[in-house]
Amino acid sequence: MQKDLLSLWENVLSEIQTEVSRANFLTLFKGTTLISFEGNVATIAAPSSMIIDLLEKRFYQTIKVALDKHSKTSSKIIFIPKAVNLTDEKIDAGPLFSFEASKPVGHLPRVRKDYTFQTMAVSGSNQLAFVSASTVAEKLGEAYNPLFIYGPVGVGKTHLMQAIANKSYEDKPERKILYITSEEFTNEVVEAIRTNDTSSMKRRFRNLDLLLIDDVQFIAGKDRVQEELFHTFNILVDRSSQIVLSSDRPPSEITKVENRLLSRFSGGLTVDIEAPDFELRCAILLIKAKKYSFDLPIEVAKAIAGTTEDTRQLEGALLRIITEYNTRGTLPTPDLATNLLSSKKTGGVFFYPEEIIKSICSFYGIKETMLKGPRRDASLVKARQICMYLFKKELGLSFKEIGNLLGGRDHTTVMHGVRKVENMLSEKFISEDILRITQKDFPKKLSY
Repeated sequence: MQKDLLSLWENVLSEIQTEVSRANFLTLFKGTTLISFEGNVATIAAPSSMIIDLLEKRFYQTIKVALDKHSKTSSKIIFIPKAVNLTDEKIDAGPLFSFEASKPVGHLPRVRKDYTFQTMAVSGSNQLAFVSASTVAEKLGEAYNPLFIYGPVGVGKTHLMQAIANKSYEDKPERKILYITSEEFTNEVVEAIRTNDTSSMKRRFRNLDLLLIDDVQFIAGKDRVQEELFHTFNILVDRSSQIVLSSDRPPSEITKVENRLLSRFSGGLTVDIEAPDFELRCAILLIKAKKYSFDLPIEVAKAIAGTTEDTRQLEGALLRIITEYNTRGTLPTPDLATNLLSSKKTGGVFFYPEEIIKSICSFYGIKETMLKGPRRDASLVKARQICMYLFKKELGLSFKEIGNLLGGRDHTTVMHGVRKVENMLSEKFISEDILRITQKDFPKKLSY
């Protein structure tokens, strides 16, 4: 009987494989099993409740047609989670709004410890990417290698990548894990060439268990960087190390990158993340409110979610509501949220955090990744501290909130930065910089 079920399901899967994308087949169908078929009722086991939800909503009819064809019956299908060896069960077990569900990660540079699978809101727009990343974190180098995640700005690509890093370290702290942006990878290559010390750089990148490169599209046109990444890629894959890449577009649409490298990018699993739908935006707001220990009513979350589709702006809008509550004691209501966010602050102007970051980066000619990154060049430190100061002065954010917005920095670092700028406002070069930044990019002239 079991042999017959296995043969039947293999035939069904072979047919389904010709009708769905490779990514969907590998992620959703490959781990399924037909465990019984009695009275025309087929019971199919899947690795997790999340995969079951996707199969039921998106592929029920596809499965039924193939199953009916090969079983010569009119079947009904029931999905159940597998009882053992689940790749995603630990994720499903953790409550979405629990921030104690994972161990803190302290040693991974540039990786935020609050970026975990438990703290990510999931819906149809990012479900496939979430399941894929979860599987990779559970089975490094075995499931999909590389995993290539693409989508527009602010949809959660970095969160997913760092969740993989956090989960991998939590499971085995001895693993060699590196999260880096393509810009930082480029800088490493350039510095190695400048100092004639490429051997140290190669040892650093080619002995990893997990390499995650964010915004890989920025290596376009950089031949030496692409060559180094190509060889690093091959060596890591050969030794069964995991590679995870992110981009704002799929590999096929990245220009000025060698075909051999694009072929490597496409050699594993490529998944996209779409802009979050309304329900997901609401969930994101409730999760972030929990992080700030703020009780956000669901109706207010809906009102905020209706103002923007950008997840980064969502956090800025939430912080505006929290600030209003903390400073004036005004209880949040849907009408208040709508009025505050549409008028951008009664009697003045409100700036979202990303607007301030964009203005700082534009004025000093730096990238956002540099502003939030670990480098401590004098010019970067100055820009970073002025950004901290404007966050405090213009938005009234707490030191902890500012630290979170600038790469997860400690609140004492932010406190020092804000106070340093405050103490230097009398110096012409600081006050002029702030005036020029605000006059150029903000809709209101400030005086200091």
